[in-house]
Amino acid sequence: PLGLKQADKLPEPIFTPATKAASGHDENITELEFAKITGTETVAKLKSLSLAIYKEASEYALTRGIIIADTKFEFGLDNTGNILLVDEVLTPDSSRFWAESYSPGKAQASFDKQFVREYLETLDWNKQPPAPTLPQEVADATTERYLMAFKLLTGNEL
Repeated sequence: PLGLKQADKLPEPIFTPATKAASGHDENITELEFAKITGTETVAKLKSLSLAIYKEASEYALTRGIIIADTKFEFGLDNTGNILLVDEVLTPDSSRFWAESYSPGKAQASFDKQFVREYLETLDWNKQPPAPTLPQEVADATTERYLMAFKLLTGNEL
């Protein structure tokens, strides 16, 4: 929608399909391109499942002081064609977790891998594997963010 600023909440969650790349980052595709690969019925099911899971998880997280700004779900099919939710789900590596006190128009305090991304952006490297080694203080600060996300979401400490 027009007029959105960085970190503004969208009126409704959106479904953005992607294909799994052999290497590097996944490639976003349109729903029409996705339907050509999987069929319109599968797209409809995956969209419905994705949005329902996100809605329930984001409502829960908000009660615990975390905004799930975005996330990714990976699905596969079993031998009989049943849809399976696979890989990690709703972790700091697959989601952007923001503090409930976020403020639109700027970068957000987060409990996810964004801290590492921001650090890597300060370095002069070609963004091709292998990635630079993280300093211990960056690794430790990232661990603290992940542990805080766990504590906020579960009420427990590791």
